Amino acid sequence: MRLILKILYVFILFQLVIPGALLALKPAPDITEKLAKLEAGQQSLNHRISDLRSEMKSGQEALSKRFDDLSKRLDDSNNTMLVFFGSIITLIVALFSYIAWDRRTMMKPVLERVERIEHDVAQSLDLSNTDGSKLSRVINAMRELSKTDEQLATILRSFSLL
Repeated sequence: MRLILKILYVFILFQLVIPGALLALKPAPDITEKLAKLEAGQQSLNHRISDLRSEMKSGQEALSKRFDDLSKRLDDSNNTMLVFFGSIITLIVALFSYIAWDRRTMMKPVLERVERIEHDVAQSLDLSNTDGSKLSRVINAMRELSKTDEQLATILRSFSLL
């Protein structure tokens, strides 16, 4: 009987201790659930990274397109400035050419007239004569004549030629 009592005693002890011990232990969380959550988070993160990469790629393409457009606009404005600069240089050269041509055409008649007057004066005054010009010879002749003609002498004195 003692043995039965001991078995009964052990059985009651187990009945009292085991449920308390079982309640003291927390059930282990299911590792597969946590692993599934981690995998879902990893997939979500991979999806976000892929979205971010595609956004960055589209942003780079848009930025590249804007740079190309800006480069084209700069090329166009440079070409326009070159055209304007070339036009201004052409107009300046044309203006100077017109001024030179006008001066030459204006001076040609004046030079011809001066040469003609110079020729007429040289011919009428006979400057190449060794005795002097015709004018000085006429004055000398009048001075000789004024020695005999008193009226001519008075006239020559009034003009300070005697």
